[in-house]
Amino acid sequence: MNFAILSFIIGFILQFEALFLLLPWIVGMIYGEYHVALIYLATAAVCFLLGKLLSFRHTGRFKELYVREGFTAVALGWFVMSVFGAIPFVLTREIPFYIDALFETISGFTTTGSSILSDVEALSYASLFWRSFTHWIGGMGVFVFIMAILPMMGGSTMNLMRAESPGPSVSKLVPRVRDTAKILYGLYLAITILGVIALCLCGMPLFDSLCTTFGSVGTGGFGVKNSSIGGYSPLIQNAVTVLMILSGVNYTVYFCLLSRQFKEAFSIEEVRWYFLIIFASALTIAWNIRPLYATLGETLRHSFFQVGTIITTTGFATTDFNMWPQLSKTILLLLMMIGACAGSTGGGIKVSRVLILFKAIRKELSMMIHPRMVKKIKMDGHNLSHETLRSTNVYMTAYFIVLFVSLLIVCLDEYDLSTNFTAVLATLNNIGPGLELVGPTQNFALFSPLSKCVLMFDMLAGRLELFPMLVILLPSCWKKY
Repeated sequence: MNFAILSFIIGFILQFEALFLLLPWIVGMIYGEYHVALIYLATAAVCFLLGKLLSFRHTGRFKELYVREGFTAVALGWFVMSVFGAIPFVLTREIPFYIDALFETISGFTTTGSSILSDVEALSYASLFWRSFTHWIGGMGVFVFIMAILPMMGGSTMNLMRAESPGPSVSKLVPRVRDTAKILYGLYLAITILGVIALCLCGMPLFDSLCTTFGSVGTGGFGVKNSSIGGYSPLIQNAVTVLMILSGVNYTVYFCLLSRQFKEAFSIEEVRWYFLIIFASALTIAWNIRPLYATLGETLRHSFFQVGTIITTTGFATTDFNMWPQLSKTILLLLMMIGACAGSTGGGIKVSRVLILFKAIRKELSMMIHPRMVKKIKMDGHNLSHETLRSTNVYMTAYFIVLFVSLLIVCLDEYDLSTNFTAVLATLNNIGPGLELVGPTQNFALFSPLSKCVLMFDMLAGRLELFPMLVILLPSCWKKY
């Protein structure tokens, strides 16, 4: 392990977090919350000074960023960012216990949206903004942001993007990694601005529009109201539905559309299945819950919103879907696991991996009938490499191991199985709410500190596609060169 380069990268991240912390300071000053604003400013100063200290020894001599350093830097970077991002919540006494503040912050940066708060509206404007802005930072990824701003070192930075970006494979949209990062964040920023404008035009206040857009585009789910999105007008709810679903689409599609590569944009198999799953699930749920609502329009609105918020792993709510029939809750449970598209800001297993698994099963069944048949698995007209198939199988194995080990530990709290299982599922897939005691009208404050630590690990593991968090657990990872 090259500890010098690791120190430099962590220091770099802290300096950028200091920059991010200036935004809630500005919000606090605007709304007259001077004491809270001062705390955010002081935290920003500490982050900046510590970041400078950690990156001070860098002399530009690092020529290559290897996989080990890339994965370790990403895993530690996200954790360190959360550790310092939680400090203002504790110092303002809005979340007095640090373990709860850390849970809330990790939930924000990983775009999970699971909360320990029972009264969100009691927070200051500065903290509400910071809480939602962590979604926007974590949605595309802080390392992608840094690479878009400036080259970090002379060697390869693709290992950072691979470790942080969601999906079974990561490729460059253009030859240079830095240019790819710029394109991704350009698209991300454009969708964010359009989302804020759209919500303002629908009648939502500017502050609410900013925070809601951060949660929608980042697929996070922290709201500024105790009723989440349920207290807003049907028009706003429909606008948020569209924004969430569009944010769950692979960003390659938007790049192809902007590049006028329309054939390539509409030929992506994963995206077609993504929309098919959404419409099939929403219509089935609408049929199942039709007796619960007065009109067909209201039924479809709640159905499409909840399907959109669950499959994109956003976590907003317009109604208590914990009261829905078992069929509807089971569909939502399956959508929690499937997740959004690879290359989007959404979490979950990803639609592409599910497609690959089904294609692999179909191939194996066909070979049982025709043992001598030579059959290739294809996606978007291209043969999938053995490496992609192997990594998908390993990912799924690791996914279920982490899921069941986490469940066993969380079950020590003696809550019902539905609560424990969906709590782990919601955090591992970065969704937010679960069912029963962690449903959309409840929170995660009931769990013990041990369970919260497990769920925090799951949030980080889910956002970073498991492997960076698992790699740092290996003793061999920390051996010095």
